[in-house]
Amino acid sequence: MEHKYNTTPPNITYRVTLPQQISFGPGSVSTLANEINQRKAGRILVVTDPGVYQAGLIEPVEDQLSQTKLLFDVFSESEQEPTFSGLDMIAKELGKNNYDLLIGVGGGSSIDTAKGLSVLLAHGGKATDYAGIEQIPGPGIPFFALPTTAGTGAEVTQNAVFDDREEGQKKAMVSHFLIARVALVDPVLTYGCPPKVTAASGIDALVHAIECYTAARANSFSDAIALEAMQLIASSLQTAVEDGTNQEARNHMSEGALLAGIAFTNTGIAAVHALAYQIGSRFHVPHGIANGLFLPYVLECNLPANIEKHANIARTLGVKTDHLSSREIAEKGVGRIKDLAQAIGIPLHLKELGIPREALEEMALATMSVTRLLINNAKQLTIDDVRRIWQNAW
Repeated sequence: MEHKYNTTPPNITYRVTLPQQISFGPGSVSTLANEINQRKAGRILVVTDPGVYQAGLIEPVEDQLSQTKLLFDVFSESEQEPTFSGLDMIAKELGKNNYDLLIGVGGGSSIDTAKGLSVLLAHGGKATDYAGIEQIPGPGIPFFALPTTAGTGAEVTQNAVFDDREEGQKKAMVSHFLIARVALVDPVLTYGCPPKVTAASGIDALVHAIECYTAARANSFSDAIALEAMQLIASSLQTAVEDGTNQEARNHMSEGALLAGIAFTNTGIAAVHALAYQIGSRFHVPHGIANGLFLPYVLECNLPANIEKHANIARTLGVKTDHLSSREIAEKGVGRIKDLAQAIGIPLHLKELGIPREALEEMALATMSVTRLLINNAKQLTIDDVRRIWQNAW
């Protein structure tokens, strides 16, 4: 009997995008030389920032590179909040050196800079040419990612975010060509992270896990990983901030940030980031702090769109649920997030950051232009919704 197959394309529930290899665990940086030796490389560029360099976190990386006997350079002037114009200047300065492997070491800013350089050094042009979704024409220079903070998940994402100073907006390059070849996540590199950075990067990771769990494109793969990320982060973040020597908390934070990065790169982010980009670009508020500030107000707005998922968030964060309705549980979850933010020093109001009330309307209107993120939000927000979030946050 002849079999007939349906040639209609299947309805894909989800598609998983990951680095070729992820290594997680204390001491995993010691595998770097072996990873490099398995790949053909002639000259290597390490991309990091002044703080990471001065803290000596590049030393174990340099030790591994020395074992390869390959030429390598260290660029240690990555911007704390990278800009398209800055990326252009760095590419112009370094383009003559013919690197064939890049290694981003640091927080999301350094890793995003390495991602951007992998594109510009391979394809030329200006950084803004590649802003948007799948605007990169082909593979860039291969790169590895070694995070020194537990936050952005940049080591496993296909995004690189930069400030467009000419337009006053944060924009992203989003492409499968921005996935690292190797992500080495060694919690030891985070052990010396200062409390304020630990807090800002940690709340950022929590936002990633929560926001992708409630996103319109959420799926069973991302949900499972996001919930585990939430549990790891919620149980460890305050301890990691208050006692940076607690290795278990540091390890859990690194793994939680990694899992949150995997979850949201396969689901996407939403309104929290659309709002946070505005104060990041206009008032230079660090990304993690901006995300943490807006999270509870966006959840309050989104809650009616999916009460059960918001109740699940609360349960995962440790909210006691005895004799409460799902809505009451979800509302207590928002309160739990506010309590955690306050406990680790994340401001909950824009006026604490010196942002004037008269700027809110302009930023609300600008938020509505970030359609790439708003379309993925749990609730389709109107301009009145967005204005209300800004007012509540002020």
